Parts: sequence; structure tokens; C-alpha cells
Amino acid sequence: MRTGAEVAVFVTRRNASEVLIVHRSPVQGGYWHVVAGGIEPGEDAATAARRELHEETGLIAAVTQGPQVLEYVYPVTEEPADRREQYDPSVTEVTVSCFRCDAPDDWYPTLDWEHDDYRWCALDEAVATLRWPGTAQALSHMLGEEGA
Repeated sequence: MRTGAEVAVFVTRRNASEVLIVHRSPVQGGYWHVVAGGIEPGEDAATAARRELHEETGLIAAVTQGPQVLEYVYPVTEEPADRREQYDPSVTEVTVSCFRCDAPDDWYPTLDWEHDDYRWCALDEAVATLRWPGTAQALSHMLGEEGA
């Protein structure tokens, strides 16, 4: 049962000039996203972020939240019907804690079953390509603030 707490991991390389976006496989909705997933019971957000990063891309690396914790919330009703059924009935919205990870410049992901493609792109292209506005805004905020 999903808890209503998730993580998003913004993976960058080459001095943060490139951002990794991953394409969810058709069975997972078929859209561009970042590394993301649910926080499991008994798990803290940072541990979940490291676990999702490794499961979805094969990368074992440190994750950071930056000087301020960045979170966003979306209603469970934005999820497809089959995915909504995975949440506890009391959950009406999902809180996403955002993390950042720097990958080696020559690193490429090894995708899991949830994804069928990936791209490295500039921040503005990543923001424009992501399906969910909350994720795009959080990405822009976290990386834009660090680049300022």
C-alpha cells in the first residue's frame, strides 16, 4: 500500500549542465519524468531517494536536499485509476521530497523495467519535457537556485 510520501531525484552531470530524464515504459504511463518513487514504511526520505536512484538507474551515489528542503504536493486524483487503488484510502495527496545527485561525467544509466529510454538535456529542455508541472517547477527551482 502506497503511503502518500514520495521522492524525486534530480540527477545531473557535467557541472550540472545536463539533467537526466527517464521515460516511463508504456505499462507505467509512457511519459518523461525524473528518478522517483514511493517512500516505503520505516524508510526516511534520503534512504528512499538513494534506493530509487539505484533501482531505477544502477547509480550508487550520495543525494542532497540543498540548503532548504524542497517539497511539493499533488492530489492523488492526478494518478491513473489503477495507481490510485494502490494508496491507502485515507491518502488524498502525495508529498514529494526532492533530492539532487551529481553523477560522473561519463556515467550512463542502466534502466530498470519501469523505464524504456532516457535523455541527458539542459535544464530548460528537461523542464519543458517533464509531464508533471510540480516536478518541473521543483527541478527548475532546485537547479536554478544552485546555478544563480
